[in-house]
Amino acid sequence: MLQDIRDRSQSWVVKVIIGAVIVTMALFGVESLVGLLGSDGDELVSVNGEPISRQQLDFSLQRAIRSGQIAPEQERQARSELLESMINDLLMDQYIEKGGLYLSEEQIDRFIVTLPEFQDAQGRFSSEQFRNRLAAAGFTPMGFRQQLRVDLERGQLEEGLINSDFALDGERQRLLELQRQLRTFRYHRLSQADLDEPVEVSEEDLASYYEANRDDYLRPEQVMLDYLIVDRGQMAEAVEVDEDALRDAWQAESADADRRVSHIMLTLSDERSRADAVEQLDAIKERLAKGESFADLATELSEDDSSRDQGGDIGVISRGFLGERFDQAAFSLSKGQVSDVVETDNGLHLIQVTEVEQEPFDQARERLAERLALAEVDDTFNERVQRLIDESFAADDLDSVAEALGIERQTTDWLSRGKKSGLFAESGVEQQAFSADVLVEGFNSEVLELDNDRRIVIRVREHREETTLPLSEVRDEVLTAVSEQKTRDALLARGEQILAELREGANSAPADWTQANVTRQQSARLPNVVIDKVFRLPHPEEGQPVFSQAATESGVILIALENVSLEDTSPQTEAFVSRLSQQVRANALLDGLLQYLHDEAKIVRH
Repeated sequence: MLQDIRDRSQSWVVKVIIGAVIVTMALFGVESLVGLLGSDGDELVSVNGEPISRQQLDFSLQRAIRSGQIAPEQERQARSELLESMINDLLMDQYIEKGGLYLSEEQIDRFIVTLPEFQDAQGRFSSEQFRNRLAAAGFTPMGFRQQLRVDLERGQLEEGLINSDFALDGERQRLLELQRQLRTFRYHRLSQADLDEPVEVSEEDLASYYEANRDDYLRPEQVMLDYLIVDRGQMAEAVEVDEDALRDAWQAESADADRRVSHIMLTLSDERSRADAVEQLDAIKERLAKGESFADLATELSEDDSSRDQGGDIGVISRGFLGERFDQAAFSLSKGQVSDVVETDNGLHLIQVTEVEQEPFDQARERLAERLALAEVDDTFNERVQRLIDESFAADDLDSVAEALGIERQTTDWLSRGKKSGLFAESGVEQQAFSADVLVEGFNSEVLELDNDRRIVIRVREHREETTLPLSEVRDEVLTAVSEQKTRDALLARGEQILAELREGANSAPADWTQANVTRQQSARLPNVVIDKVFRLPHPEEGQPVFSQAATESGVILIALENVSLEDTSPQTEAFVSRLSQQVRANALLDGLLQYLHDEAKIVRH
């Protein structure tokens, strides 16, 4: 779990999403930030009086699945592990709060804006990139900002523990030797072909395995839903946008597009009045009109020390960077145009736009057409949603509502409680489906807002309670599991027989051994369980291999460890070991701290 804490604060997902918060606040205002999911719902655990709810666990599980940390098919197995991780996290957060560790908003802001993951090719934030990556990982902006604060505070705690401890030279030397180890061994794969006869599975075997593993064949509570959905995007697909409207929209975007600008600046002083500065800049404009280069004149005459040597270039700017007067002039110019004299607090300027960073019309056409079409159906969409609200509230079914609105009633397959798949992957749908009004009373749900462009109303069509599926329904699955288990046991027994003969010096061992050399960093593309076994074996005596075996998903691998030697060290290896020894001690300290917090905590499971 503690490694998970460290991984989360360094992971790609975190780095990608972190930059979202500041950009969102700047682009859309604080109102756009939705808070992290609260603690409403069935309470699973209380940790020193603070609850962890079923809803929080479901949300964290879904977020882990969406971010790729948990495979969807492992959801059930991961559920209990994730709950324990949440308990550990809460204990650590309580300790951090009690200890007074704190990060200011400015510190979080500085961390956010330094990350490159949200920057485009020109090094600027991309709001589209931000929205997509944040949504893909299952975070709201405010929710992730809160999670980021927690992760960084945990990092502060870890750093404090590391800096307060030290590693002994003997420990570093021992770790260095372990990292330098080169283990030479032979291996042979056993498969079903190595068995004298295939395994047989009896009905008794099936029944016994099924009874011992009934929880693996539990079908959760399920519902089948009818639903109606009003989709602004689908409505917009029927709209044809006029070419002139597309051109006008593209031109309007150019007025706010970021642009690269250069300027020639003259300051005012006792020796130069405003009128004198204007006269000099007018003279410069005349020279420009005669064909002289703006960059050359800026290098010669501009009094802005920071840009003069770059020909007056001050880089790419967005609206609001350099003040209202400068913006008004710079964003009214097309590429290559030069402004009239512009006065700011710094002095008087001539401004030239050297580049407008606008998407070409042909590339922007599809995006603009979608935006304009969505805008065109906006009123119709809102009217239809209001009718959906009115009609579904009073109706005893959804067919009559569908007919009144001219939309199609749709039906889901079976949806399982706690599994965020199908329609249950949409926010709020599962909660409504299992609510008393919808599930028990049989009413239509309230109209749910799935996102900005979709509204849905649901009705339970069929419902079935949680149950353990009978053996007759899952017989094929049980047969596969029992066959795999019995095959693995038979291969292990066969492997042990071969190894016993090898230890006695017999020559009946398989002939087709494969030679391998591995270090702790290079695994020879063998399963981790094999490499782990190889490095756990004792050093062989000269001429006397150490034999063992390891069970893998595809069979059993026999191992004959022949030699253990030390590779030459390198500065990179020594640096790695130094960091590793520090991390090992930090992990031990964190594990000890967490055990202490568990011992002292009041944890109530409901």
